[in-house]
Formats: sequence, C-alpha cells, structure tokens
Amino acid sequence: MKQIILILSFLIPTLLFSQDQKLTIKINTDNVFQEIHSFGASDSWRTQFVGKNWPQEKKQRIANLLFSLEEKSDGSPVGIGLSNWRFYLGAGSMEQGDQADIRNVWRRSECFLDADGNYDWSKYEGQRWFLQEAKKLGVPMFTLYTISPPVFYTKNGIAHATKGDLGFNLKEEHYDNFSNYIVTVLDHFKQKEKIEFKYISPFNEPQWAWDKSNQEGSPATNAELFKITKNLSEALSKTTLSTKILAGEAGQMDYLYRERGKNSNGDQVNVFFNRESPFYMGNFKNLEYAITSHSYFTTWPIAKQISVRQKLAERIKEINPELDFHQTEFCILEKNPEITGGRGRDLGMPTALYVARVIHSDLTIANAKSWEWWTALSQFDYKDGLIHLDDGIGNGVRNDTSALNHQLMFAGTVTETKLLWAFGNFSRFVRPGMKRIEATLDHNLSLEEAATDLQVVAFKDFEKGKAVIVFINYTEESKAINLEGVKSINGDLYITDDGRDLKKTSVKLDNLSLPKRSVSTLIIKK
Repeated sequence: MKQIILILSFLIPTLLFSQDQKLTIKINTDNVFQEIHSFGASDSWRTQFVGKNWPQEKKQRIANLLFSLEEKSDGSPVGIGLSNWRFYLGAGSMEQGDQADIRNVWRRSECFLDADGNYDWSKYEGQRWFLQEAKKLGVPMFTLYTISPPVFYTKNGIAHATKGDLGFNLKEEHYDNFSNYIVTVLDHFKQKEKIEFKYISPFNEPQWAWDKSNQEGSPATNAELFKITKNLSEALSKTTLSTKILAGEAGQMDYLYRERGKNSNGDQVNVFFNRESPFYMGNFKNLEYAITSHSYFTTWPIAKQISVRQKLAERIKEINPELDFHQTEFCILEKNPEITGGRGRDLGMPTALYVARVIHSDLTIANAKSWEWWTALSQFDYKDGLIHLDDGIGNGVRNDTSALNHQLMFAGTVTETKLLWAFGNFSRFVRPGMKRIEATLDHNLSLEEAATDLQVVAFKDFEKGKAVIVFINYTEESKAINLEGVKSINGDLYITDDGRDLKKTSVKLDNLSLPKRSVSTLIIKK
C-alpha cells in the first residue's frame, strides 16, 4: 500500500484565522526542488565521557532517543531517527592536560596519533561507542570532522590559534602529514570498524580567530582552505575510500556570498566554485559538489533571516547553479526577544518552535540539502543540546569550574527537550532521497509575515509514493486544515507540543485540526 506522509508544524503568534475557518494547503508534486541528504547532529564533546563512563542503561537510552527508527506499542517513535552522525576527530589537547590551554576538560579531545608516529586505536572509546550504536540503530550516513590539526603539527604546539595570527595553525612542512593522518583514520574505520564515512570536513568556521582558551580551533584564509582541500583530495585519490570532502563550514551564511572580515575568507561560493577562479575546487576528484555553512547569527530579526538566505540562493544561482548547499551546524547563540538567546536551558516549545522556523528557512529559501544540529548532548545551562545531562534537580552546569561539570563525566540524569522531538518531526519522517516539492498556503502573506504565522514545506519519495509536508506555528489556538492535491481520507498524526512527544493519533482528513503551538507529522495512506 502506498503512503503519503505529511509533516505539519505550526508557527502562529497572532490569531489570524478562527477555528471554524479552514486554511487551504495546496500540494504540487510536479514542481520539484532539492533532494534531501540528511538530518543530523554531532557527538562533540560530551559523548567522549558519556559513552565511556556512564551506566549502560542510560547511554543506551540516549542512543535510542537519537538514532532509533523503532516504534512504541502505541505506534509513536522511540527516537528521532537521525540520518547523519558527525564524529569529531580531535587534535590531542586531552593528552596535553592543562598545558593544552583549554580550560574545560570536556572540550579537550584525544588524538589517535602521537608525535612519534604511533597510532593508538583504543582512543575515542566513548565516541566510538555512540558511533557503533548509531550504525546498529540504522543511521545511514556519517561525517568525520576536525577543527584543528594534531597539536604536534601546529605552529604553536597547541590546538587553538595564537592571538594575532589569522592563518591556519599548521606548519608548512606538515600539510601532507595532516592529510595523510585524516586518510589513515578514515581507512582504519572502514577496515577495522566497518564504518565508511560519507563525508570528511577538514576545517571549521575559519572566519573566527580561535585564539581563546575555550576550545580547539583554527582560522584560515581561502587560499589555505584551497590548499588543505587539494592536499586531502590528492591523498584520498590514492585510496579506495569513497569519502567526499565538504568545503566551506563558514561560521555565517553571508561569508558564502559576499566579501567581509579581515582575513580573505568570504565570498566562498565565488572563490571556490566559480570556474574562472584560481581557487576553483569543483574539479577535485574527491570533493562533494556543495558549499556548507552554519546558520549562526543570521536568524534574527526575521527580515534578516529571510534576506540572508535569499542572497545565498541568488549567489549560487548566479555563480554556479549546479552547486548544492548543506547547513552543517546550528544551535541558539543569537540574542532575540522570543527566547532571549543561548544562555539558560529551555526544555519546552519556545526554543523548539524557533529552531523549526530556522530549519524551514534553510530548506525553503536557501535550498539546503541537509540540516544538522550542533551537539546532541549538553551538560551546560545553555540551549545547545537536543538532550541535556544534569543532576536531576538543577539547570545544568553554569561554569567550567563547577563540581557538577566533573560529576557528569561519570553519571547523571538524562533530560529530554521539546527541541529533540520537534527536530524529530523532520529527521524521523523526511528521509534521505526525498525531494522537496511545492506546497503553498492561501493566506497571501509575505515571507516575513508568514514566518510569524503559518509556514509550510513539503517533500516526496517518488519511488515509494510518500510525501511530507511541514508546517510551523506559534498560535495559541488549534487550526483547521483543508488539503488540496491529497485524495486520501484517513491518516496518522504525530504530535509534538507541550504535552506530547511525537504522539501518534489516528485522524480523518476532512476533519483535521492541528493543536496549538505544535509540530505534527501526518501520515496519509492511499
């Protein structure tokens, strides 16, 4: 039996329709946009301790929440079914201890290699546990990413940059060594752990200085990014690995389409994918034909959220229409009046709805093929985790020197968020290979007005006859919906709101009512 899947998520802060007025949603499967690659999250940095030290029952619960595609007895999902998992390849600051000049031990990371050229594949025990669980539970794709070369290859001998040096923190004589190290790690995982990473991202937010003691990282110019990518592509071409390199990882979207900053690392769509550019990467054998960025600091005000993504889409169309776009990292950093900003946990719907709007904009305006959350777990009193780790009575760690920060390395409480489940309305049902299709509302609102009202995005799996429609809404009242282009009568509605986490409910489509301030997924059977 063929199925049509509709994901319905709502965003309406003001009452524009009464409950007995039906809003019509028109679906057009003939107008097709980008193919979806995945929805994912990263393992940084918390899984290194949770996977290694926490009790089996608790870490298994976390893995199930993130990766599982199973259903409960009532048909509701066990987890959010991520389709991509990002594995962090660190630089060796953990082995350096306090000499690493990284204050918080949670943000230090091991290195498989040492300065004498010896490999220790027993390292990353906690991260590898989650990686293998992701594979067991059906995650189809994996990304390896690094944000600093190993410390014994860097200019300053540590994993973050020196103040005033805006170049890549890698000694000239170690460019080949850095690429060979990455390739050796990729090959080891394929041969020994039976995991072949689909992507390798060798740099991260090169526009930032990364000269403070808060984490590993390095700035880089576009010329250096080109050189790193070229070296890595040549090293990969000598192997049987199918792993593709991701270019960009810009800290903000506008670095992709315009010159900005002091470090010659803007306008990356033009610099890396204009065929006339001296830094054109498109002919590298092992490169994914895509540019990537993070959605930070471009989400408020809403007019900016829209215009930045419009400009990115226009720039890609102008320079190279064949180029794909991936959004590879986001959490709440930007201050805004809706949820204030990153500080202070929010386990409820406000942050879930805010993030759902960002996902919608990235998918429908910037045409993102994939969308990835920053870190799956967080022990901090911050809006940066899908799942929070705490002592069961507090709001998480408030500073690096907190005793709780040490305690949570070994055990704690697993706290779910509405963000986790709202993200699941996308990740669990919009699966790899689906294509975005046209979906319109009959309210005649501008994009900015719709962003505080009702938004819609739709997808279809043309092989299986499934379609997915996503609505996002802040309204305080339920909404009656009329679907055009859908012939089915009955469906199953998966609801995420204040009282439900992807709760399954059977519905009739001629009497469809969507809960207030909710994200819901409707599966329609033909």
